Amino acid sequence: VQLVESGGGLVQPGGSLTLSCAASGFTFSSYAMTWYRQAPGKGRELVARLGNVGNNIYYADSVKGRFTISRDNAKNTVYLQMNSLKPEDTAVYYCNAGRVPLFNWGQGTQVTVSS
Repeated sequence: VQLVESGGGLVQPGGSLTLSCAASGFTFSSYAMTWYRQAPGKGRELVARLGNVGNNIYYADSVKGRFTISRDNAKNTVYLQMNSLKPEDTAVYYCNAGRVPLFNWGQGTQVTVSS
């Protein structure tokens, strides 16, 4: 199994980024996919989850209304569109499969929100 996150970077407050997670080694379309993040000095927290056919969407309260999770089962990829970014969104972002993390973590992608 491989989970490869990309799309992070440095962005000013109020800006936008779209993260991607390319998955391989398992039947992507059979699993819910979840985005997590880990800020410096903090534990990993769940950000958003999407059911295997685009149903059962969950967002953490801290990102509701600003972030959108989506997936393309034909490309084995899950996305996280992040708008109205705040400094407190600064973290390394990871994806994983399932309602609880089922596989080894990828390297993550760093998102830094700063002026």
